[in-house]
Amino acid sequence: MTLPPGAGDRGFAPPVIVHRDIGREPAFAADDRGVAYGDGLFETMRAHAGDVPWWQAHWARLRLGADRLRIPLPSQDVVHADARRLLDGRDGVLKLVVTRGSGGRGYALPAEPVPTWALAWHPLPPAPPEEGITLRWCDLHLGVQPALAGIKHCNRLEQVLARSEWVDPSIHEGLLRSIEGDVVCATAANVFVLHDGRWKTPAVDRCGVAGVCRAWAIAQLGVHEVRLSVGEVEAAEAVFVCNAVRGILAVARLGGRGWPPHPQVQALQRRLAAEHPAFALELP
Repeated sequence: MTLPPGAGDRGFAPPVIVHRDIGREPAFAADDRGVAYGDGLFETMRAHAGDVPWWQAHWARLRLGADRLRIPLPSQDVVHADARRLLDGRDGVLKLVVTRGSGGRGYALPAEPVPTWALAWHPLPPAPPEEGITLRWCDLHLGVQPALAGIKHCNRLEQVLARSEWVDPSIHEGLLRSIEGDVVCATAANVFVLHDGRWKTPAVDRCGVAGVCRAWAIAQLGVHEVRLSVGEVEAAEAVFVCNAVRGILAVARLGGRGWPPHPQVQALQRRLAAEHPAFALELP
């Protein structure tokens, strides 16, 4: 099946896009396929001084997902300009959602989809503890679906159920395994472990999200993408999780295992702060 006419930046006439600012009017119609089926994509971005320092990296991942799902995108320049207007000089979290738009009942794709995109601003999450965060193992296991692996699609019910497993405020994140038992990620972050002086992170070719901060860390550290077992995570010399909103978060505890601050994790946090000004504000 080919893309509908109008693939925005990909050399066609711009698609017809319904644009709404969340908070000013209802963002999505009741029959929107993103609401009905999770038929869409989203990006959650760290904003600083009214812009998104990693905008290009986020848009590249959005484009990858849009190509995979065959959803036309609006003009990057238009969305970026609207994002800056919405931010109005503020720091915070910017969320962009793009769906296939409204459609009738049933899974068949509309013959002429009219995608919807919306932007929303949110305040920053609380700062993590200086000593590092505490993790737990989630009971829920992620399904394996290579067709959706890596992209940030809107169907996140697995993560919703996993995050509902705890209410203890002293637990900051939960680690997820696939149905085959290998470690994949945290509910809202990627995970990295240090073994014998070499950093490793789970491959996300069967499930999980290829995070923007994950890609940055892989490039910085020369990371190996592998299958990781529970035992390998618990036996690591150091562990951190990361995402594009919270940056590099050192892990201090996982179940009965604890880790002191590690100089390599601290060095990576300083390197990130030098590249992304929002994270410079959070260095101790």
